Amino acid sequence: MSAQAHELHEVDGVGAADTTQPRSRLELIDWNEPEVPEGLTDAEYDEVLHRLSVASVERHFDAFADIDWDHPDFEVRADDPRWVLPDVDPVGRHPWYKALPLEEQIRVGQWRYANIFKVGLQFENILIRGIMQYVFTAENGSKEYRYLTHEATEECHHTQMFQEGVNRMGVDAPGMPRWLRAVAWALPLAASKVPLAFFIGVLAGEEPIDHTQKALLREGVEVHPMIKRIMQIHVAEEARHISFAHEYVKRNAPRVGPVDRFLVSLAFPVIMRVLGDAILVPVKEFQQEFAIPDEVIDELFWESAESKEFLSELFSDVRMLAEESGLMTRLSRRVWRALGIDGRPSRYRSEPAVKFA
Repeated sequence: MSAQAHELHEVDGVGAADTTQPRSRLELIDWNEPEVPEGLTDAEYDEVLHRLSVASVERHFDAFADIDWDHPDFEVRADDPRWVLPDVDPVGRHPWYKALPLEEQIRVGQWRYANIFKVGLQFENILIRGIMQYVFTAENGSKEYRYLTHEATEECHHTQMFQEGVNRMGVDAPGMPRWLRAVAWALPLAASKVPLAFFIGVLAGEEPIDHTQKALLREGVEVHPMIKRIMQIHVAEEARHISFAHEYVKRNAPRVGPVDRFLVSLAFPVIMRVLGDAILVPVKEFQQEFAIPDEVIDELFWESAESKEFLSELFSDVRMLAEESGLMTRLSRRVWRALGIDGRPSRYRSEPAVKFA
């Protein structure tokens, strides 16, 4: 069933929960933007997976059926000011960028979008392979098997969507840093060997992109229609994927042994910071292409007070997850702080940043 039959809702609330005479607490969940309650029984967990699977069938998108790539509004032009990066992007709000001529701002914007999309599709490629590794040993009747293969299918469409966007922009974006591309072949193996760490890594790849895309869509800034459409589709489907990964970590962290739980609690912030940087910090090719001074890169990522605040906000949802899953210990909290990604946890998923006067 193509998503052409469905209207794309606003990013703040995809769909609406049916709260009439709820038979259980699961009835209150919006399955397109699910917030899963604490302490699920095994039966409730299976029901959550079933309903997420049904939501994947009823509401999904195809990269080529649901995006009119050849629509005149999607034309990529070198003189289109809608490619100028908005202030919600760290590069877009920096004085160095704002001082560039318009045509150069446009070129930087296209490069920036293209590389973030390329990183996104590379992460999702790793995720797809990891999911296949994980479900290979799933027991017959496993509800995780069905949901995760739905997720892998959706991620395949995302990789097609991102790659087509990169192709249309005409930018030879490398995506991930070279070192991460070199080890990417091995990362899916973690899904069967250390699945808890793998799904934390899934969130490290999904949360920064989801956070920045939601911030851009919520600001209502004018961006190129192709970029906006890609982001809308990605945000709509990632809500389910992120919800599952959160629930997997919350459910399984207390079930591993104390030594493994201790090690994962320390690895959690490291995984977040390393993979977050891989997504957001421009690769050397970007810096060289536009002759960006080293001091500008350093200020952007992450030496200025504004960039430090942005970095902290980026991980507020996963700090909440670490607290809820028992992975935020006295020692691991120090690691979060040392990496510059500590701060107030979210009260609920996708909570907008709180600004104090």
